[in-house]
Amino acid sequence: MLRKPGHVPVLLGPAVDALNIRADGIYVDGTYGRGGHSEAILARLGKEGQLVVMDRDPQAIADAHARFDDDSRVTVCHDDFAALEPLTRRLGIFGRVNGVLLDVGVSSPQLDDPARGFSFSSDGPLDMRMDPGSGESAADWLARADQEEIARVIRDYGEERQARRIARRIVARRAERPITRTAELASLVAGAVKSGSRDIHPATRTFQALRIQVNEELSALERALEAAIDLLAVAGRLVVISFHSLEDRLVKQALVRASSPPPASRRLPVASAFRPRLRLVGRLLRPDPAEIESNPRARSARMRVAEKLPGAAS
Repeated sequence: MLRKPGHVPVLLGPAVDALNIRADGIYVDGTYGRGGHSEAILARLGKEGQLVVMDRDPQAIADAHARFDDDSRVTVCHDDFAALEPLTRRLGIFGRVNGVLLDVGVSSPQLDDPARGFSFSSDGPLDMRMDPGSGESAADWLARADQEEIARVIRDYGEERQARRIARRIVARRAERPITRTAELASLVAGAVKSGSRDIHPATRTFQALRIQVNEELSALERALEAAIDLLAVAGRLVVISFHSLEDRLVKQALVRASSPPPASRRLPVASAFRPRLRLVGRLLRPDPAEIESNPRARSARMRVAEKLPGAAS
């Protein structure tokens, strides 16, 4: 099955190249989306290779089943990548995986479907759950959270300087009626903030913050990164694509902790024995101008790569 028009995997070639794929290897695509990266990985696997694809979005999993159920090399799992460790243990591949790919954040099909509530480009229900059958929607969270919590989330997860103004406006509006639609929230935020960049809609940071909160994205990423390091075989590769500074900071910190000794301090002038678990492969990679021109959503992507070292405990 060919990749669906409109869904363009970001950093497709560089990410798959970075996995350093062996024909008989075992690989995990922790963020299936619509299968662009998975399809490219499979093209390099031989008959003995294995690919595990994961996603928390049931629509993505339905796509994966439709595309790959006839391929005996593929195992499809409806799960969050935070569950990498128990999943790979259950499959009997923990410590034997040759590569893990994490393409973090919201996917194009999620953004483009107004019914999912991720975007304000078209009006839809204020949902934002990556798995609509699990957890609390953005509308439900906004209905119960207090003003300080709303401001904290918008400030910390959206890096929005006017978070308090936005939170006050949200609380005032919900006293009149529930906020249940994306267009209503976008308009409310736009009316609350002072004019800024014309290139970014005033509600962009608030929508990002609510999406991260509703899906617990940062804590899930932290768990996934630690698990991915542990489940890799020696010389296995971890490839992570992120799309904003909060994600990239977590990725960078996790890879540095696993590859470099902690800095000495006055209290602890001599660092305890440190055995690196990873070595960093290359530098931070961004899409080239040609990819950004053909796929503007790729412009903020950042990719980091690391390799499992011999002697690292799993």
